[in-house]
Amino acid sequence: MKELLMIAIGSAIVNNVVLSQFLGLCPFLGVSKKIDTAAGMGGAVIFVLTISSLITSLIYQFVLVPSGMEFLQTIVFILVIAALVQLVEMFMKKVLPPLYQALGVYLPLITTNCAVLGVAISNVQDGYNVLEGVVNGFATAVGFTIAIVLMAGLREKMEYNNVPKAFQGMPIVLLTAMLMSIAFTGFAGII
Repeated sequence: MKELLMIAIGSAIVNNVVLSQFLGLCPFLGVSKKIDTAAGMGGAVIFVLTISSLITSLIYQFVLVPSGMEFLQTIVFILVIAALVQLVEMFMKKVLPPLYQALGVYLPLITTNCAVLGVAISNVQDGYNVLEGVVNGFATAVGFTIAIVLMAGLREKMEYNNVPKAFQGMPIVLLTAMLMSIAFTGFAGII
């Protein structure tokens, strides 16, 4: 249990996928304009990352390794992630149309979100069993959600501030992301 807690804290905060590993920056910068859409994207990533961690761990340990086809892991992982994103997209289109519209092109981009594929591959590289892989995937997605919601809150506040013309738009967002990344490095001593 202690090991799972260490994996969860390490993945969510200490080694935050966005602010420490710099994976998943496209949706982080693109969807973080409003808290509602950022939280919706975070929820979608939590679902996809958790389920894909489970399925990719099972496929790797019980299909690819016994058959000696570990070299196919990247292709198999991409196919699993793409199928899960399709399911999420169909569900949101049917049940949550406003959120589906708000996320726009960024929802299908979860398929190519390097954070999702990165977690599946790191689960294999770190030698995690299925449970540890699922905990790592879930905690990483929670860390992504924390980062994107924090950024959305900061961006909403920045709308009402006088930002110098040279820093308006994406430059101030990148500076904010840099400062958030520096702040998150302070958690490095926890684990």
